[in-house]
Formats: sequence, C-alpha cells, structure tokens
Amino acid sequence: MPSHVVIVGGSMGGLRAAEQLIANKFDGVITIVGDEQHMPYNRPPLSKDVLAAERDEQNSTLDHWHSSVAFRQRKSIADVQWKLGTPAVSSDLDSKTVTLADGEVLHYDGLVVATGLRPRRLDLPGPKSGRHVIRTLDDAIGLRGELEPGNRVVVVGGGFIGCETAATARTLGCEVHIVEPLAVPMIRPLGEEFGNALRRVHEAFGVHVHTGVSVERAVACGDDSGRLSAVILSDGTRLDADVLIESVGSHPNVEWLDGNGLDLGNGVLCDNHLRVESRPDVVAVGDIARFPDPATGNIPRRIEHWCIPTDTAKRAAVSLIHHLNGAGEDTTVFSPLPSFWSDQFGLRLQGYGSPGDADHVSVLEGDLSNPIDDDPSALDGTVVGYYRGSQLVGVVMISPAPASARKYRDAVETSRAAVLTS
Repeated sequence: MPSHVVIVGGSMGGLRAAEQLIANKFDGVITIVGDEQHMPYNRPPLSKDVLAAERDEQNSTLDHWHSSVAFRQRKSIADVQWKLGTPAVSSDLDSKTVTLADGEVLHYDGLVVATGLRPRRLDLPGPKSGRHVIRTLDDAIGLRGELEPGNRVVVVGGGFIGCETAATARTLGCEVHIVEPLAVPMIRPLGEEFGNALRRVHEAFGVHVHTGVSVERAVACGDDSGRLSAVILSDGTRLDADVLIESVGSHPNVEWLDGNGLDLGNGVLCDNHLRVESRPDVVAVGDIARFPDPATGNIPRRIEHWCIPTDTAKRAAVSLIHHLNGAGEDTTVFSPLPSFWSDQFGLRLQGYGSPGDADHVSVLEGDLSNPIDDDPSALDGTVVGYYRGSQLVGVVMISPAPASARKYRDAVETSRAAVLTS
C-alpha cells in the first residue's frame, strides 16, 4: 500500500508541506485536515486590505474576500485530499492515528503538525459584544463592518498587528486608541528608539497611544442592547468605545496532541530536522514548531513570521520522506533567515534576522528623530542595525529602496553564516 501522510492544519503551513512533499517525489496519499471551511489563504492582508476596502454589496461576502486572498493552487497538489471544517481533536502517536471532531479516525505513516496559533483573549468582566480579534478571514469580515467613520475603537496591544489595525481604523475615519502595557509600542521586536518613532507616526495621524497601562474591564451601554460603550484602564482612565480589538498574543494549537508525552509548553518541541522530539514519523511546520537554530544559540524557539511556514516545510518534508523511504537523514544545518514586514500609514517596515536578540542598536542610515508632522515619509530610507556584541543579528528598514534591502539582507545572512562556520 502507498504511504499515507496526514497533515493537520489547513492553512499556509499545511499547504506548503503538501507542496514540498510532492516536490521531493513523495508518491503516496496526502490528507490535509483543517478547522476552517476555507482553502488556505494569505493572512497579512486581513489587518490591512480586507479591513480597509470600500464597503459595497459586491465585496462584502466571504467568497469574494477568500478569492482575493486565497493562495494559488498548484497542479501538483490536485490529488491531495482535503477535510476542511473538521478539526483534529486527539491523536495517538504510538498507534499512528488522528481523531477528528466528527469521530473519523485517520491512520498515518507520516504526520505533519501544522495547526498554527489562535489569538489570546482578554479575561475581562463586562459585555462580550463589540470585542474582536484578527486571525481568520471570518474575524476580519466580522470586524470590517464596525469600522465606520466616527466609531470609537480601542486596540489593546501595540505590536505589529495591533498597530496595523489601528492605522487601518484611523484611515477609515475612526477615533482610535492604542493601549499598550509596555512603555513603548513595538519595543520587543524593534527597541525603544524605533518604537518611539512609530508612536510619533501614529500620533501625527490622530491615534491616541496609552502606554504602561492595561484594560481592566469593559462597560456596557445603559440600554438593553448589551453593547460595549467604554473600557476602563488600570490607571482609572475611561475610554469610550464602540469596538474593542484584542491583539495581545497567541496560543499554539497543541491540545489535540495531549496525552502523547510531548513538551507542549510553547508550541511543539522539535529537533533541527523539524522532527517532533526526534520522532522520525512526526514533523512540524510553521509557527507552532519550536526548533533550535545554531545561528541564534541553538535554543529552541518558535518564529512567528510569514516566511517560516515555507522554510520549515522544505526541511520537514525532506526529513519525513527520508524516514518513509528508509534513507539516511539530511545532515545540512537548518538555519532559516527570518524576514518580516509591516505597513502603517504609508510606511513599509521591512526586517531580516532576529532583532529581539540584540543587546544594542545602531541607526545605520537616516534619522529616527526626524520631524514627522503629517508626513511620515521623513523616515523613509532609515535603516536600524541590531547587534549582539559585534554580531549583526538583525536589521529593520523603513520603506527601503530594493538595492538597500538586498544589501542589508546580505549583511545579516553573512553575519549568521559566520556564526555557523565558527
């Protein structure tokens, strides 16, 4: 009988895993299990293009927006079996089975863990209506109708998604507040100086930024609607609100793997081959995979960047096929270069490497203190380098020219390669 690979996770990671298995000459049966009804689609546009699009009857449907963000389906995966809208609820790795929500049991020879993340929700007293997260297409469509001009929007969380959503809501004419418990928005990925520069951009466009505080409770309207009317911050400040957007981190979707003796404390622990705790028949891909990278100290970590599903799928597919074919393992070191971007008020942030690993920061080009007023392009071309000791571990640029982006990407790659060969 042909080998059967079950991929649990019907988003980008699962799609890329199937593509890579087939590209590496796997000729067995592939089944992809997904909790959403939709075929895989691109998530970054959800907080920007989908929310910002003009409202009309034609582009208000899920089908319309799914077609606009769906990944192109390659002919090579035409024979893949899809089981969408029915998530996996349990597994037995010793018996090599996965059980779905409808009771179906799938037997596998190889398993790919690609279940990704779900948004963390705030545990707040008060009304539940008017509260949103952004992770899925359904989330974005549900929020989109509430971002009307004049509506009062509170975004909790000053990370990339929170700031992108705040920028979109403000561009649509909403009154917008960002509530960030840390001292500076985006301080963890970008550092204090860069984060403060982006704060000035948001404030120049009329976004109110509250730092060092959190949301304590939500307040309902005085009528019978049960709708949100305000939030109360930890310092006692009351912010009137029609919409509360929670952008406060994520939880890895690992519950279906409970009972197998795995380390699931922060995603799925893998080795450098993406094998789940060195099990040759189980691999993980995407931002659920916690794997060691020799270029960053060999400490297992998850990476939540758009490029990671593709990079990990390439490695995981080879590892799994080597096991299924009885071949020796690939001895190549796996050390993917993280890359990321963010669009806010006409600025494009583009980054490479691991800025969060830095112990000091240096502005290499431009000036983060340039006056912004209502023209954020004053920051265009700024390049910030992130260093650990003398090693360049990351770089973040603002609206860089293509040649500049290539130059600094190469610099980070060269720095990482030096660590790998030292």
